[in-house]
Amino acid sequence: MKKDTTSPAAFPQAEIGREMKGSDCVVECLIREGVDVIFAYPGGASQELHQSLARTDKIRTILPRHEQGGSFAAEGYARATGKVGVCMATSGPGATNLVSAIADAFMDSIPLVAITGQVFSKYIGKMAFQETDFYGMTLPIVKHSYLVMDAKDLPRIFKEAFYLARSGRPGPVVIDIPKDIQQAKFQPVYPATVEFRSTYATATFTAPDEQLKQVLALIAEAKRPVLYAGGGIVSAEAHTDLKAFAEKTNVPVATTLMGIGGFPETHPLSMQWFGMHGSAYGNWAVDQCDLLLCFGARFDDRITGDTNKFATHAKIVHIDIDASEHNKNKRVLLPIVSDIKPALVRLNELALAHKFTPPDTAAWHAQIATWKKETPFRYDESKHIVPQEAVAALYELTQGDAIIVTGVGQHQMWAAQFYRFDEPRRYISSLGLGAMGFGYPAAMGAKVACPDKQVIDIDGDGSFMMNIQELATAHIEKIAAKAMILNNQHLGMVVQWEDRFYGSVRGNTILGDETNVGSPDNLGGLYPDFVKVAEGFGVKGRRVHKKSELRAAIQEMLDHDGPFVLDVIVPYTEHVLPMIPAGKTVKDMILK
Repeated sequence: MKKDTTSPAAFPQAEIGREMKGSDCVVECLIREGVDVIFAYPGGASQELHQSLARTDKIRTILPRHEQGGSFAAEGYARATGKVGVCMATSGPGATNLVSAIADAFMDSIPLVAITGQVFSKYIGKMAFQETDFYGMTLPIVKHSYLVMDAKDLPRIFKEAFYLARSGRPGPVVIDIPKDIQQAKFQPVYPATVEFRSTYATATFTAPDEQLKQVLALIAEAKRPVLYAGGGIVSAEAHTDLKAFAEKTNVPVATTLMGIGGFPETHPLSMQWFGMHGSAYGNWAVDQCDLLLCFGARFDDRITGDTNKFATHAKIVHIDIDASEHNKNKRVLLPIVSDIKPALVRLNELALAHKFTPPDTAAWHAQIATWKKETPFRYDESKHIVPQEAVAALYELTQGDAIIVTGVGQHQMWAAQFYRFDEPRRYISSLGLGAMGFGYPAAMGAKVACPDKQVIDIDGDGSFMMNIQELATAHIEKIAAKAMILNNQHLGMVVQWEDRFYGSVRGNTILGDETNVGSPDNLGGLYPDFVKVAEGFGVKGRRVHKKSELRAAIQEMLDHDGPFVLDVIVPYTEHVLPMIPAGKTVKDMILK
């Protein structure tokens, strides 16, 4: 017999609401979950929901100019705060325009609830106008998808969806609501708690002391330990616990790109981030370590290269909330299923209780210090503004106190290399999916979440163009998100691969006028004119190509009280280095 999930008897502590339409119930559920902003684009199948949103002053509804822009903005909000981001679209093409952000949130473990309108229930499966099987379409890229077929299920589903999105390993949840469900009148029953038949998706774990004592014993025996910290540190708000643990054990720390800011990059134990374009010294340290402590990361290919040749000298400890990640990409000595925060808290307690003494690793630290001195992130001076220089200048002028959002490409890597991050949630980027067009809408979402912080999208001209329409949203909604475009008139990262591996043959990677994009000395072929485009959207813009004007132009952007587009003209010949070619090893690292 199916369990009754809609009556008060099913939830002894439930609250019975007044009679209302399904769409009003959705809004009430959002308010109960603490939602204060939703990024939503209307259409026929979601119009009832927008009408209900229009009747409340408790939720700010921001209208993006494209559903993808709205969903990336919801992600930016979530990444900047750790709270669940919420976006909404109509059925069919409106819903499918959310897919990239849903996949992005899934890859990077970002809490997101995506609400979609759906055709009337009686038309589902009949290829009705603007019908898609969004439930089925999103199953591989969500923690869970719901298709609501009974309005009375709405309170339970929303309670479950937000719990799923934020609990365990965070991720996206889809709620697809047919229009007749939105229109149905009923008396909602709001459950106080949620119940699941399986606890896999929501379970929290704390590692047993026996396993954590093994970790400390392995550290005590190590001569060349390294701590490899991922995005789980940021998601779990475990950065202070990680810092305490690293200092207590004297273990150097290298993060992933997702883990940037999880350990302060100006700390003496920091090796910044490692992987394909990460620090040479971080990569060498991981390659030569005898103990690798992987905390809240998943051994993805951009970190490991050839997994068979990754950290071959090391005993590996892997602490992760998601048991399915253990031994999936890399076999390890000690897999531990645990929330990383309680694991680190308990490790610190055990180290203190047992008077843990760090091993003698003076020679190891001396070696790392030598590598740091000999191979820092660097760039060659030029008569032109080089992109690395622009990022470094932004870091100096903001004194490191800004939220940096990026698109995807070379600029994404340079932002991580030449801007130092000492706090979590300050580097926001699409990393697992690598979705171009992420930068500016995500910056809008981050600025909405953190209105008192400087939020700057460091972007490329190719990536920025993909959601440039969101400048209109920023202007109308008065969202003061800034964009610094490193404009080289090319798809820079693909060009770099062409230069390194394809004999510099250009396979549709030139974005500007092909006869006139060879040098920043010649500005006649620059296309488009981002300053004019910005002004057309009511946004202030400035172009800079002289080194002597760079810092003043950046300061003007920072001082402006609204959205701003700074178009920085840079040469396309710059490459992101170091670089470990895909599928290769540290031994194949390109340094120049």
